[in-house]
Amino acid sequence: MNFFRRIGRFTIRLIQSLGANILFLINILTHSGKSWLSPRLIIRQIYFSGVMSILIVATSGLFIGMVLGLQSYNLLAQFNAADVLGFAVAASLLREIGPVLAALLFASSAGSAMTSEIGLMKTTEQLEAMNVMAVNPVSRVVAPRFWAGIISMPLLAAICNVAGIYGAYLIGVKHLGLDAGVFWSQMQAGVDWHYDVLNSLVKSFVFGVVVTLIAVFQGFHCRPTADGILRATMRTVVISALSILALDFILTALMFS
Repeated sequence: MNFFRRIGRFTIRLIQSLGANILFLINILTHSGKSWLSPRLIIRQIYFSGVMSILIVATSGLFIGMVLGLQSYNLLAQFNAADVLGFAVAASLLREIGPVLAALLFASSAGSAMTSEIGLMKTTEQLEAMNVMAVNPVSRVVAPRFWAGIISMPLLAAICNVAGIYGAYLIGVKHLGLDAGVFWSQMQAGVDWHYDVLNSLVKSFVFGVVVTLIAVFQGFHCRPTADGILRATMRTVVISALSILALDFILTALMFS
């Protein structure tokens, strides 16, 4: 009986949390007009959430591509199919690894930073001060970060994919001696714009919406204490990671089945 009671409580909390996030998303969309009238706020947040994440995303993508290139070559060589190494790595990155890896890195770096920053503003009563001055904190603080995350996430995923493909090129062509022309021609012949590239962008866009919404929601609704900010930041990373993996399965089933 206690087991079913715990399941019931967990289900109710999950539904309440989803409902609260959806209502918060509607609130952000409703008050986003003023943010777009002052694009400087959004551009500034794109720099902090997107540009500042390029190095870690590109470096991680490069090494992931090198590992994929080496592992794929060892596997394909057993079937005398090493010539399709470029396509194999590009397909893996575009369809699956690139968007997921970029989203996980974005959640752990930019997402946690958003939560901490908004939580600190709440703790120091800066959000309350905005309300006193008739400035909506959602339009001034939350909405620019939300839209900056949505814009940055597909671009970061594209950078991760490009870096990964270049890493596979370094391993396959420069290290293992494959022909560069064959490497690129097989990739171009096998990669489909709609099936691979467009679906990869759609995945990264969905991940960007979810991760950024979780980050700003946790920061805006955290307890105004140091411990509250810490717990909110941890929830952002954990919930974002689980949401990315769950959504990746759903999107993959819809796109590639």
